[in-house]
Amino acid sequence: MGHQDALDREEMIGFVMSCWDDEAGGFGAHPDHDAHILATLSAIQVLVTQDALDMLDVDRVVKFILSLQQPSGVFAGDSFGEVDTRFLYIAVNALSLLGRLSELDVEKAVAYIRQCQNFDGGYGATAGAESHAAQVFVCVAALAILDRLDVVDQETLCWWLSERQLPSGGLNGRPEKLEDVCYSFWVLSSLSILNKITWIDSEKLTAFILSAQDLETGGIADRPGDMVDVFHTHFGVAGLSLLGYPGLVDLDPVYCMPASIIEAKGLKRKWKALPRRSE
Repeated sequence: MGHQDALDREEMIGFVMSCWDDEAGGFGAHPDHDAHILATLSAIQVLVTQDALDMLDVDRVVKFILSLQQPSGVFAGDSFGEVDTRFLYIAVNALSLLGRLSELDVEKAVAYIRQCQNFDGGYGATAGAESHAAQVFVCVAALAILDRLDVVDQETLCWWLSERQLPSGGLNGRPEKLEDVCYSFWVLSSLSILNKITWIDSEKLTAFILSAQDLETGGIADRPGDMVDVFHTHFGVAGLSLLGYPGLVDLDPVYCMPASIIEAKGLKRKWKALPRRSE
């Protein structure tokens, strides 16, 4: 939203570093929590955004991430062993941001993602699991970073993604589910990466996202009338950026970070957002 100075930079960096798990070599979600690959990526993203990556022990973080890849190619989230395609994407994303992607067993990772592809073109959390829009994003985005979008059944998948739009204009994550603002990112990002963002009605989706705002106190909810939260506010704004909403900076749909940061790191992939509209 162009207001990076709205939060105190030093306090933010200080909190991130306080979440470091020195024994594991990664970050927890909160001080004294066990290291987890998700919190570790969040820490990396914050430090990259704040131009503070020099505070990171990159070698130890890379070792922690790589230790979580399983023989199948998927990643566990932490030492307790839960596996999920989300964690695979997180590993690929983090290693890419750190410039250490070459240390990943790429073929194993791609092979596992291919095992998760379903008849409808979508992807699930694990091999054999139901297609879900958020899991589609993590698989497609990981393949984009690995330059392996050739394995995606793009026509079938983009049809399935476009079918996620409901009469309200909002998007759901699976058939027969309610619309939810967060899917404005999960669905749109995949369509954007595959250059099919015009396959949904952008005007109706924009109206749906805006209708979920709290106009008195700010923020965006999962759907109109519900309580706002940071999660849905983030993904609502992210969706609006991909839709070309005026006043927002361009978002990179692969990394879910400002496109200018990704471009500055030399990681920009070929994708097309909708043209940004004037005020």
